[in-house]
Amino acid sequence: MQVGFVGLGNLGQHLAMSLVTGGFQVTVTDLKRAAAEPLLAAGALWADSPRAVAEASDAVVTCLPSPAATRAVMEGPRGLLEGFRPGAAWLECSTTDQEEIRALAARLAERGVATLECPVTGGVHRAAAGQITVLVGGEEAVFERCRPLLEAMGGEILYMGALGQAAVIKVITNMLAFIHLVACGEALMLAKQGGLDLGQAWRAIAASSGSSFVHETEGQLILNGSYDVGFTNALALKDLGFAMGFGRRFGVPLELAGLVEQIFVRATAVYGKEAQSTQVVKLLEDALGVALRAPGFPAKLEPA
Repeated sequence: MQVGFVGLGNLGQHLAMSLVTGGFQVTVTDLKRAAAEPLLAAGALWADSPRAVAEASDAVVTCLPSPAATRAVMEGPRGLLEGFRPGAAWLECSTTDQEEIRALAARLAERGVATLECPVTGGVHRAAAGQITVLVGGEEAVFERCRPLLEAMGGEILYMGALGQAAVIKVITNMLAFIHLVACGEALMLAKQGGLDLGQAWRAIAASSGSSFVHETEGQLILNGSYDVGFTNALALKDLGFAMGFGRRFGVPLELAGLVEQIFVRATAVYGKEAQSTQVVKLLEDALGVALRAPGFPAKLEPA
């Protein structure tokens, strides 16, 4: 299977590398050719446009920051739509809207191209290790055909059902992660102001019923002071916006998510769209004039 990959950002570069090291012939493109250099050195091929990627591939994976970016790659000049072969497959790893993925899939189906939504979750460090979780929606037969690709990119592969279902669960997981992140900051600040050793407090929480994946991973980056999770405020607000939209669509009041969305709006106003999403905790640090720091915690999460 010849595989194409479009979008070599923090996640995409690792997913593409997993395909290369997994033995696939991979053709890549990105707005920044420099992002592709490690992949080219490992044996990937470069294409000058998304269309050229599609023309060279039996399956094309996209990993992009927004639905607008996906549409530009799909429909823009020299876009994927111009190059897909009949019988090919499109695997969308971006976090997107349920109706958006269904609309694009319908257009591709007219050209004989199958679609899978494959959003990933678990963090950049798990993508680097080829162990990120992949949530899949689409026709089960297409899923089985593309399973070797998905298993090369990720660890746990969860088939969620029809196209659009993976979009919902991915947004749910991100919504929970942002809620946990704000809660983690408040818990660590309470420990700090209560006179506890923050490193030992972190370990106690991690060993307790109050722990979370976010505490155990992003909590370490907060205590280090790097905040370097590889995920921006802009992306957090995009995903929280999707969550609130699903809440309205499905008639579910999302009170905690709504509050956390507004906290991220404030963090974005203070630190900027491209600031690390973990810096939402810095709002509390700055308000109290207290830094949440402890020795021995890493500046970046190691692949795991």
